[in-house]
Amino acid sequence: MDNWKKRTELLVGESGINKLSNSSVCVFGIGGVGGYVCEMLVRAGIENITIVDFDKVDETNINRQIIATTLTIGKNKCDVMRDRLKSINQNVVVDAKNVKFGEETIDFCFDKHYDFVVDAIDMVKNKTLLISYCKSNNIPIISAMGAGNRVGVPKFEIGDIFKAYNDGLAKVMRKNLKNLGINKHICAYTTELASANNNSTDIGSISYYPAMCGCVISAYVVNELLK
Repeated sequence: MDNWKKRTELLVGESGINKLSNSSVCVFGIGGVGGYVCEMLVRAGIENITIVDFDKVDETNINRQIIATTLTIGKNKCDVMRDRLKSINQNVVVDAKNVKFGEETIDFCFDKHYDFVVDAIDMVKNKTLLISYCKSNNIPIISAMGAGNRVGVPKFEIGDIFKAYNDGLAKVMRKNLKNLGINKHICAYTTELASANNNSTDIGSISYYPAMCGCVISAYVVNELLK
């Protein structure tokens, strides 16, 4: 076993380390939330990870995205994240899919088995599609709800989206899922009310909020895989 995993082994045992290293996870959306999910999963010992994102690093990402620095602006997010994860663990297998998830790319994104899927997509249409596909194919999935326009001390909960509140994204998603006959779905959400945003069309964000959401999601995935 790699020496850097010894502290984790004290908590999960050798069997847990082996289970995590052999598990395969796919993260859709490598932004503020998804980037931290990838980071925490690989540091926990996941050695098979697929990342899906079509976007490039922008200067406006620096305040909240773990891969965004002055040196990565303009680069493909998937490429930057792959290199970062490989720098953490040279043994990790990273399948970087630099595409936008949707009807036309769904087969490409699901070209292999995943033990768990993380939905950190922003677009409601594609978020709904991803959840529906995973539900239809019995693939465990957890979704991130809103982490923007909030500045307080973060407190995220893991629970059924139909019980989430104070979350505009969850409200829209509940309607979409209900129309598809889906009446239960696990998500990470905060109950803090979103702040007014001075009539701006942009969503305000701060460094720690999406990071905390990503950490909570990764903790949930790790614990589910260890069951």
